[in-house]
Amino acid sequence: MTIESNSSNSPTPESTPEHDLQPDDFDGGAGENHLTPEALAAQQALAAISSLQSPQNTAILKQARSGFQPRPQPPVTVKPRALLITVAGMAITIIGIALNSWIIGVVGTLLTLLLSLAMLLPWVLYVIDEWFTSQDKNLFVAFVGLIVAFVGFLRFSGVGDRLLQWGRKVNWEASGTLAEWFGALGQIAIAIIAVYVAWRQYVISKDLTIQQNLLTVQQNIITQQQTIDSYFQGVSDLVLDEEGLLEDWPQERAIAEGRTAAIFSSVDGSGKAKILRFLSRSKLLTPLKRDRRLGRAILNGVGGYAEDRLEGVRVIDLGVMLAGSDLSQTDLRWTDLSEANLVRANLSGCDLVKANLSRTILYDADLSGADFNGVRLFYGSVEKASPRSRTEPPDYRTGEHTGAVVENADFSNVQRMSEAHRYYCCAWGGEKTRATIPGGCEGIPNLLGR
Repeated sequence: MTIESNSSNSPTPESTPEHDLQPDDFDGGAGENHLTPEALAAQQALAAISSLQSPQNTAILKQARSGFQPRPQPPVTVKPRALLITVAGMAITIIGIALNSWIIGVVGTLLTLLLSLAMLLPWVLYVIDEWFTSQDKNLFVAFVGLIVAFVGFLRFSGVGDRLLQWGRKVNWEASGTLAEWFGALGQIAIAIIAVYVAWRQYVISKDLTIQQNLLTVQQNIITQQQTIDSYFQGVSDLVLDEEGLLEDWPQERAIAEGRTAAIFSSVDGSGKAKILRFLSRSKLLTPLKRDRRLGRAILNGVGGYAEDRLEGVRVIDLGVMLAGSDLSQTDLRWTDLSEANLVRANLSGCDLVKANLSRTILYDADLSGADFNGVRLFYGSVEKASPRSRTEPPDYRTGEHTGAVVENADFSNVQRMSEAHRYYCCAWGGEKTRATIPGGCEGIPNLLGR
């Protein structure tokens, strides 16, 4: 399989003249992409663990990223020239007051007012953007428009005049003083402000919760990766001698299987996939040909260990460790899962390219959307291949009893399934499995009989 490179040479950006980069006297010091040190550190942490993200954590991380946006710094930076002009304007105003000169005072006052407003405007806009969302601004404009429309309706519809006439007839002394009315309005305003403050506290608390969830997910991913790395090192030290050759005595194999079973129960699907790829490429899941006297693995003469599918011994036998496991959307390319028990396992969306599933128990497993390119489900020819048997030994020459158990498995939308695999799954999958095979099973007999 040839993998083409997707890399390309990006064009070199043209140099920008230095004078084009000078800000205006009242430009803010923070652009849209300017990040505070805290936000930059958070983004670097996200990038560092992006390769460790598992499908189970993807939704949480996306939600955390959406809620944790970098906060721009207040755009209050002003050029020294603008500050100098403002100070000069204040000095002119003070001189005008001291000399009691109307012209000098008005000029200094206007100059100071305009420059001060120009310097404060970016900060005011920043405060508005920081404290009020787009929805808040829209609601404010809507409320103001409603009030203006109501006033206009009273003014131009004649209702206001009728209300004034009615008001002149009302005995206001009997209805209470004007101060009481204003007091009631003040209490209502205080209640509204209290509700707004409580709402802002809720928003801030929600943001803090999202950030805390992000940190928790990051810590869990880092802790899981450290656990997997420790497992890799421990298994390597256990089964290799000082010269780097495989030396697995029965007790060492038992301890290695115990460690594997324990770590499978403490990591998610992505972690299980990493462990399976490590064990497969290290030949620790492959049945190896053994010395009849000492039980040591035999070299094949070409730089590796000889395989013996019929009588070989695996360093680690998966057995039922993965039964019912959730391995959906994981990378299981080139893994050796032969003879493993994957009853009710979730393999939907898995990349199973070149995976060995011979004699694997896939009863009631979910393989929908998986990539089946180059998968091995059996040995020998498809006409003679049959699923594994509890009583009959496999014949790797003809393919009898070397196939996977695919009864009641779900193959919906499986990608790149070969005709041989389609025939085998239709023949030995049963009625439930046949209904999920891409391309259908027309003309293929149901050899399972149920």
